[in-house]
Amino acid sequence: MKELCGIIRLKDKKSLLSKGSIILGGLSLAVFLFYIWGMLSPLSPGNGQPVKLTVTRSSSTSSIGQMLFEKGLIRSARFFNLYTRLRGVDDQLKAGTYTFSTAQSLPEIVNELVKGSDDGRVITIPEGFTLKQIAQLLEKEGLVSREDFLAAAAEDDFNYPFVKKLPPGPNRLEGYLFPDTYRVGSSTTAHTIIDLMLRRFDQKMKEMDYYRKVEAAGLTLHEAVIIASMVEREARVDRERPVIAGVIFNRLQRDMPLQIDATVQYALGSQRAKLYYRDLEINSPYNTYLIKGLPPGPIACPGESSLLAAVQPKKTSYLYYVARPDGTHAFARTLDEHNANKRKYTR
Repeated sequence: MKELCGIIRLKDKKSLLSKGSIILGGLSLAVFLFYIWGMLSPLSPGNGQPVKLTVTRSSSTSSIGQMLFEKGLIRSARFFNLYTRLRGVDDQLKAGTYTFSTAQSLPEIVNELVKGSDDGRVITIPEGFTLKQIAQLLEKEGLVSREDFLAAAAEDDFNYPFVKKLPPGPNRLEGYLFPDTYRVGSSTTAHTIIDLMLRRFDQKMKEMDYYRKVEAAGLTLHEAVIIASMVEREARVDRERPVIAGVIFNRLQRDMPLQIDATVQYALGSQRAKLYYRDLEINSPYNTYLIKGLPPGPIACPGESSLLAAVQPKKTSYLYYVARPDGTHAFARTLDEHNANKRKYTR
């Protein structure tokens, strides 16, 4: 009987221990779940305060978590890192400027970072800018790096018929990125920005019925864009664009070198207010003082007025022009007239 009681008491003890373990395990699980719930929950449920946060392209997941913690948006930077890793999105957080709320949960914040910021920014690409100038402007605006933009322009595939016909090289898309005002986000890639500009060029070609006009002018699209780019760089007044285009056609028909300063500037790689005789001797296919005919490619991205002037030049007998101080030009039919204009307007 004593042995039986002992066995019963032993079983009771084991049962109690088992129940205790279950209770402790349950409590531990409850504490753990409460901890997770707390980490995922908003810091200020209800009416939160807006908090602006900028994530750069060089920001790591750890640095983003630290910024969120310091801004009072999450409870733990370490938990943020763990959470994004477990979700498999730690390498998908996008650069941009965000406006979060302290009433947002951690999953909501992470979802926004994965989606990317909708901080649409308006940027204007001026007419006459070169590829390099566009790249520098975008880098200055903090959108993409100059190197990434130029690399994408030279190497990426873009699904437009006119792009497929262009000769390969670093200046492949020169002239075809339509200068206009665009809305882009901070997380927009170089490829996407270039595609936006090419799409706008394609739209303009259709709006202007440009392919028909190119054919009527006896040109290829590439030749028309080359002429338009020279007109863009040379003209300052819209009414003179068709006249300058007419001068280019007149000189081409007479097998005269174009002698356009803007092409020499392009060959030199800089926009100079004044060219010297030594500059005109640069060995380049873009030096229209030494080489007859059109340069091998556009020298800038022309706008609509210059594109139209290239295929609708004004018929005149002008062969020369020189810039006046006010930006307009004095046109001449003969070299003597041209030299007289140079003496009058240049020093």
